[in-house]
Amino acid sequence: MVSRTQFHGDRAGVRKNGLRQKTLKRAIPCRGVGLHSGAVVEMTLHPAGADAGIRFRRTDVTGRDPWIAARYDRVVDTRLCTVIGNDDGVTVGTIEHLMAALAGCEIDNAVVDIDAAEVPVMDGSSEPFVFLIECAGTVELDAPRRAIEIRRPVTVGDARRGLTLAPAEAFSVDFEIDFPSPVVAHSTLDVRLVNGTFKREIAKARTFGFLEDAERLRAMGLALGGSLENTVVVDGDRVLNEEGLRFDDEFVRHKVLDCVGDLYLAGAPILGRVTATRSGHHTNNEVLRALFADPTAYAIVEMTDTAQAYAEALPATA
Repeated sequence: MVSRTQFHGDRAGVRKNGLRQKTLKRAIPCRGVGLHSGAVVEMTLHPAGADAGIRFRRTDVTGRDPWIAARYDRVVDTRLCTVIGNDDGVTVGTIEHLMAALAGCEIDNAVVDIDAAEVPVMDGSSEPFVFLIECAGTVELDAPRRAIEIRRPVTVGDARRGLTLAPAEAFSVDFEIDFPSPVVAHSTLDVRLVNGTFKREIAKARTFGFLEDAERLRAMGLALGGSLENTVVVDGDRVLNEEGLRFDDEFVRHKVLDCVGDLYLAGAPILGRVTATRSGHHTNNEVLRALFADPTAYAIVEMTDTAQAYAEALPATA
């Protein structure tokens, strides 16, 4: 298991050519509806110190530990979203869109205060969270930014549904989806998450669902906050949202978004290539557990300006 304590180092030894950790410049609040609960949620993003990582704090909880580390080994449910929890049974769900925004904006440390068990869905994408982060501003901390360098391939699942992490100089995702729906259908996207690519190409992609599943999900107490304002709804051979799609391939782009958010639960950026076939939250978490179970498959390294320059020189898409 990789913990934040393993990232600790001599702060005085931050090299001049090394990248530094970032946090928010100031706190910033937001308000929205939980996708599954339908409840109104108040959430505030706060700055945090070096090596703190991303942590959630349930402000509505009394008598139990309100803190939950945003870490792969704290994932307790992956059915329709990613849910993390602590030893006191306190949970926060639907964290993947916010985690993807934090990853895309290179926020290493933050505290997320939230008064409910679910992150607000906003418009179903990461774009509102990217906007919040940009409004708050970012600041560098006096500590090196570290990454998880993939040293050898790690695979979970199979050819039908699986995910592989492989060595690479920069973080990239090659994702394939295949649905029986004529609207969603088969689609692939190969994208390098460098030089602002996440904000331009991925952040706006919204979550999606099928009208035929809505009644079943609501009977299960799920998707109670889902609407055309926060979900791309597919009915047979058409999209019900009046404005249509934001991208021709918005469906696969959102799957990439989910994958980016889920993998940021590694506790640091990943230097490696992701190849995913019909992967979902469960598989995304499973590959992190497999990775950290094998100490020979990864190394914790400091991110340098040289590595960043190499990454930014790569084209955004393959």
